[in-house]
Amino acid sequence: MTFTRRHFLKASAAGFGVAVLSLGLTGCTLDDDEDVSTHVSFEHGVASGDPLADSLIIWTRVTPLDTATSSIKVKWQASTDANFDTISHDGETDVTAATDFTLKVDLQGLTANTTYYFRFISNGKTSPIGKGKTLPTGTIEQVKFAVVSCANYPAGFFHVYGEIAKQTDLDAVLHLGDYIYEYGNNGYATEDAALLGRLLPNDNSEEIISLTDYRKRYAHYRTDKDLQAAHGNCAFITVWDDHEITNDTWKNGAENHNEGEGDFTERKLHALQAYFEWMPIRNVADKERIYRRFEFGNLVSLHMLDTRVLARDEQLNYADFDLTSAQGQSDFAAAISSPSRALLGNEQLTWLTDGLSTATTQWQVLGQQVLMTKMHLPFEILQLLMSIQITQAGGNDPSELLAKANVLFSELAQIKGRILAGDPSVTAQERARVETTAPYNLDAWDGYAYEREVILGTAITAEKNLVVLAGDTHNAWAGQLVTDASNPFAASLTAGVEFATSSVSSPGLENYLALNSQSAETVAQMEQVIALLVNDLAYNNLVERGYLTVTFTEQQAHAEWQFVSSIKTASYTMLNDRKKAFTLKAGSTTLQSV
Repeated sequence: MTFTRRHFLKASAAGFGVAVLSLGLTGCTLDDDEDVSTHVSFEHGVASGDPLADSLIIWTRVTPLDTATSSIKVKWQASTDANFDTISHDGETDVTAATDFTLKVDLQGLTANTTYYFRFISNGKTSPIGKGKTLPTGTIEQVKFAVVSCANYPAGFFHVYGEIAKQTDLDAVLHLGDYIYEYGNNGYATEDAALLGRLLPNDNSEEIISLTDYRKRYAHYRTDKDLQAAHGNCAFITVWDDHEITNDTWKNGAENHNEGEGDFTERKLHALQAYFEWMPIRNVADKERIYRRFEFGNLVSLHMLDTRVLARDEQLNYADFDLTSAQGQSDFAAAISSPSRALLGNEQLTWLTDGLSTATTQWQVLGQQVLMTKMHLPFEILQLLMSIQITQAGGNDPSELLAKANVLFSELAQIKGRILAGDPSVTAQERARVETTAPYNLDAWDGYAYEREVILGTAITAEKNLVVLAGDTHNAWAGQLVTDASNPFAASLTAGVEFATSSVSSPGLENYLALNSQSAETVAQMEQVIALLVNDLAYNNLVERGYLTVTFTEQQAHAEWQFVSSIKTASYTMLNDRKKAFTLKAGSTTLQSV
């Protein structure tokens, strides 16, 4: 038998981790023996992702209405016009239960900086039309990203995705992780799910562990119309964080992988298989190596990182150190800065630093999961926040501790203000209260300081314009990336800036500080206090859900945070009075508020 292009396309679709290659027009039509009696639907929409200058991943899932169906024939079409008057690519293949009836097609031989429309056809049904844009080459004027993370379905409505879907000038949507959450209906941030009609379905209502569990969770999330609209409007470039597997994942385990839940490696591989099946990401031979680079003409090199699965060492725990003693404090400082502690790992770190050093584009952008800005708080505050979290986790009333926290924040902010004003009456004891600090979150770069210093030192030495993008915390932040005094490359210098997006629906720090019930004036005061107490912090929004856009030109990077009024009601408005923007000039490391 002659091995035709159609046979090649069908063969390349077989098995986990393989996308169908579409090289152009095949002239194929749906076969005469198409089984129109097999009823199907495209209830999970379409998506595109991982754009390159000459290729684009397109995705769909065909849902068989008969659970006994073993194979479904699917055709795809791509065009440079929305009416499909001129089709550039087509083809067909079979999808099966082996990939959960998902299909990824890698459109090849595309034209740079061009929007392609695509659709799928199966058994008499046509999918919605999606679109995605290839990367530009040469000299270009602008690159614009929407940045998003942390979407918990039971926590509230996905209005943020709906707003992203309305944007008409995006080059890509960067999703920085926590696309799904692993918890069941009684887990994290689910208290309003029943009232909102956002409960997980009965057959997927517990914490997810098996491959079937993870597949069903993605399937349920992808029934959300706002999420479908965002995927259909623009190509996504994605990385995972922890909740695509389970909370606080590291390379050999996780905080939320407990006794009785089986082998962690098996669970992780189930999670990653479902991720590659359901996300419009280009497949790789090693499913744990998703770090990759995207070049946007002369303007932006986008380095997408994995800070979670590939090499991360287990998170440090404050309980393992006696921080009331000088020796314990010294041991803790040595631990967080140890060269042996990995977040990226040697292979990925070398790939990144080599890429930063040799890049010729104007902006070096890191798309990754966790905060890189030093989020060091006065130790007194850190202790009190930990007590509040423990009290809340135990189901007890934290009101007394919260009242103490408000007083302490105000008291230390006043001392910090006096220090900055050069007040000579500040005592050594007062100065120590403010300047004795520790990292708030050991799951972030603060718990893995050595690799951060290598990256920042590389950017300074190579004289690069560095912008880091982050998610994970559920709140919005902007910070300066400052090296440690001991950095051998460049001590105590600013290497770049970080812009961190708020969440789609997951609650943030305001949940622990009970800020949702406070006045706008109280919230604003707390935000100002935190920005004052954290040395490298320029901005924070502690209460609203939203997304971030970052626009790059030859002259500047412009970051703008947008927020929705509520995720707890079906109707909402945009909070224009809470919108915030910063500009960073090329060649500078100083943020300018706009």
